[in-house]
Amino acid sequence: MKRELTQKWPATKTARQQFVVEVLSRSEVRSQAELADRLAEAGIAVTQATLSRDLDELGAVRVRGTEGVLVYALPGEGGDRTPRATPDAPVAAEGRLARICGELLVSAVPSANLAVLRTPPGAAQFFASALDHAELPDVLGTIAGDDTVLVVAKDPDGGASVADQLLALARKNRPTKE
Repeated sequence: MKRELTQKWPATKTARQQFVVEVLSRSEVRSQAELADRLAEAGIAVTQATLSRDLDELGAVRVRGTEGVLVYALPGEGGDRTPRATPDAPVAAEGRLARICGELLVSAVPSANLAVLRTPPGAAQFFASALDHAELPDVLGTIAGDDTVLVVAKDPDGGASVADQLLALARKNRPTKE
């Protein structure tokens, strides 16, 4: 189950822009009017001028979507900043998480609804971002430090399940030594 777009959104610029990111990450949006309608459905009133500024600040551009029509896309993360249309985003995010688990997950220790993940120094923020974008159904969210990620599970006893799932991904996707 994906995070619902019907959650409550504070009336701030940052929250509005985050909602725009969520919408563009989940579906192909062809126009600013269509995007404004999606925001209105969530109770976020916005003018076309404000929406235009938000899209510019987020780096959104129009690219050819799956049906050949122009849709809004956001730049990727990390070194790959190429904007892409989004229909395969969940699949790509899950594949990315599997690869990153194999490369960066050092250990995972559960406790109640939490899992404490260890990464190499400096990799926790990147790892947490991959976890957030994969939108695992059992995960509420993450908090990252330098080499530690705290994962909060939905289930009161779900920390062990999340830790096991991520460790299994890591074992399955370890890079081969050449």
